[in-house]
Amino acid sequence: MLIDSHVNLHAHQYDEDRQAVIDRARQADIELMVTICDKIPSFEAVHALAMANDDIWCTVGAHPHEAKDHVELTTERLVELAGRPKVIGIGETGLDFHYDLSPRDVQANVFRAHVAAARQTGLPLVVHTREADAVMGDILEEEHARGPFKILMHCYTSGPELARRMAALGAWFSVSGIATFKQAQAVRDIIADMPADKIILETDCPYLAPVPMRGRRNEPAYLPHVLDKLAEIRGWTRADAEARTEDAFFALFDRIPRT
Repeated sequence: MLIDSHVNLHAHQYDEDRQAVIDRARQADIELMVTICDKIPSFEAVHALAMANDDIWCTVGAHPHEAKDHVELTTERLVELAGRPKVIGIGETGLDFHYDLSPRDVQANVFRAHVAAARQTGLPLVVHTREADAVMGDILEEEHARGPFKILMHCYTSGPELARRMAALGAWFSVSGIATFKQAQAVRDIIADMPADKIILETDCPYLAPVPMRGRRNEPAYLPHVLDKLAEIRGWTRADAEARTEDAFFALFDRIPRT
C-alpha cells in the first residue's frame, strides 16, 4: 500500500483542479492520504476534505509560521477539534528559525500547547523543524519526560544529532522528495541511518516535487518517485520499502483502520 502521510490538499494551488489531483493520486495507487492543517482558520476546509473522501484523513494544528496569529490557541481547543471524526494527528506544528515569521518564544509556546494536546489525545505530533535543532531537541526531550507521546519528524532535513535524539524518544521520520534532490546528500546520509521500522513517506505537496518532477507543482501521484529513492538509499527492494513504510505508518497513525 502506498500512503502519502503529508499532503496540503486545501492549498490554493489546487483551487482549479483539486478533484483531478485526488483522482490522479488514486490512479497512481496512492491508497491513503493525510491532509494537513496549517492554521486553525483552515481546519474546516481540511476536515471537509477528509469527511468527503474515504481515503483521506486529516490533522489539526498551526504551523510555526502561523504561531503569531495563534497566541491564544489553547490545548483545550486543539483537543476539542481533534475529537472530530477522521482527525488522526496534531499539527503541523513546531519551530522554524530559518524564516522567523513568528517570534521564537511565541513559536515555542504554541508548540508546547500542541505537545500537550498530543499527550492528552494520544494522537501523533506532526513536527516541522528548521534550523532549530538544539531548541527542538530540548523541548521534545523535556516534554516527553513529563509524559510520552508519539512524534513524527515530518520531512526530516535537520542534522544527525537531532535525528539521534529523536530516535531515542521513539520518533518516526517521514521522507519527502528532497531525498531525490542532487544537492541533498546530507539528507540521504541521515535517511540511511534512520530506524528501519520508523520511516514513512510523504510528498508535502504542493511543495517539494521530487526529481524528475522538480520545478512543477507537487501532488500525491508523484509519491512513487520518493518510494523508489528510499528503496535505493536503504538497499531495499521496492516491494520491501512499500511494505515497511506501510507498517510504520499504521503503527504511528493507529486510529486509522487497517483493511
